[in-house]
Amino acid sequence: MQLSKANLQHIKNTGIQVPDEKLFNLPEKVLQFGTGVLLRGLPDYFIDKANKQGVFNGRVVIVKSTGGNNDDFVQQDSLYTVCVRGLENGAEVKEDIINASVSRVLTAKTDWNAILQCAHNPEMKIVLSNTTEVGIQYVEENVLTGVPESFPGKLLAFLYERYKAFDGGADSGLVIVPTELITDNGDKLKAIVLQLAQFNKLEDGFINWINSNNTFCNSLVDRIVPGRPSGADLEAIENALGYTDAVLTMSEPFRLWAIEGDEKVKETLSFYKVDDAVKIEPDITLYKELKLRILNGTHTFNCGLAFLCGFGLTREAVADAHYSVFTKQLMQQISNAIPFEIDEAVKAAFAKNTFERFCNPFINHQWLSITVQYTSKMKMRNVPLLLNHYKKYNNVPQYMALGFAGYLLYMKPVKKEGNAYFGEYNGQVYEIKDDSADYFYNLWQNHTAEEVADAVLNDTTLWETSLAALPGFAHAVKTYMKNIESGALRAVAMLEE
Repeated sequence: MQLSKANLQHIKNTGIQVPDEKLFNLPEKVLQFGTGVLLRGLPDYFIDKANKQGVFNGRVVIVKSTGGNNDDFVQQDSLYTVCVRGLENGAEVKEDIINASVSRVLTAKTDWNAILQCAHNPEMKIVLSNTTEVGIQYVEENVLTGVPESFPGKLLAFLYERYKAFDGGADSGLVIVPTELITDNGDKLKAIVLQLAQFNKLEDGFINWINSNNTFCNSLVDRIVPGRPSGADLEAIENALGYTDAVLTMSEPFRLWAIEGDEKVKETLSFYKVDDAVKIEPDITLYKELKLRILNGTHTFNCGLAFLCGFGLTREAVADAHYSVFTKQLMQQISNAIPFEIDEAVKAAFAKNTFERFCNPFINHQWLSITVQYTSKMKMRNVPLLLNHYKKYNNVPQYMALGFAGYLLYMKPVKKEGNAYFGEYNGQVYEIKDDSADYFYNLWQNHTAEEVADAVLNDTTLWETSLAALPGFAHAVKTYMKNIESGALRAVAMLEE
């Protein structure tokens, strides 16, 4: 039996709570660019939760911009299951939710007119997006002829359609909340939309309407949503549910959506009322720093080293006695170096939460997936930590130095196939998915490990500063590289001695 509206009565008999019929008649209030699991597991999760409590009372129209079809959503009447699994305050969490927040899924290439028609709906008040970090980029294109290629182009065309449909009325503006993982995503998206409007020579009245009547919110999302499992894991879940679901998604219990906004934004995004994990505040720097440094920073200092230690999953690493100690000490070092004033109790609570998330026995979070664009992550997340640590303590942050040594050794391509680069460690070949892979490939071809370390640490084009200028850091990194080459896990254990 497949999940669908027609089968809900049968599914109800299996014990899972099914959506009330009245939810399917709620008006469409949200246009969402992206069908990905993060959007379905976080924003749409909150909207569904609010609808079921009679708070937000609106549904989501999803725009699918990438190739492929939307058959899976159509066959299931846009219903899907969120399976929440993990640990929360030491207790195991297991919850299955049939999400009924999505009304329909439209494909940009074939349903563009229907998408533009949504702009004529007076109930439509919100635009959400998650088009990956590269989605928010400026592409010069005519947005009024055919389907724009870029996400900002599609958004501009939709806003222009909205402007014309309501004659630029004061109440016709939208709240636009991108969730792409880039700093100040709302500000950047607005700047690109305005630049593209100028390129398309759209009238001043429309540009004034964008500025005066629409709100672009910076936002931060945090939830591990690995998507649909496979094999025996999927079979076990669907057997327990009593139905099949082509777009089922797994999710951890932890959730956070921080949005910069005022009372007007709160009024529009009223779903925030049903879950404290939705934070709408004038400044979300606190949440950005906690996530960027303690969660993401720990991931980045860890991922290469953990892989070299032979761990495939995050939970495997923290289950090891030595690596568990290393990770906790690294988190403490990172916490002390955050370049933003945060209450110590708040940082400690976030770190405790983060470590518990690493331990989640239900989520297969791969270290290799965290290494994608390793260099840019190291620069954005961790270089500010290094600099601030030296500013505060003026000594070598040993745990960070070991993590950086792991990064350098992981970024050692041993072969190139076309535009792909591959490393090898203990007989395992892995692809290095990093824009700097060619740089490291050429560097490692002609230099020793110590020479590579010196070159990388001195490279101001990579870091916009010289990491070699940090007293003792280069020496520590080179020492740890030697230790790792003699045995990665032993190098970790040595920090305890």
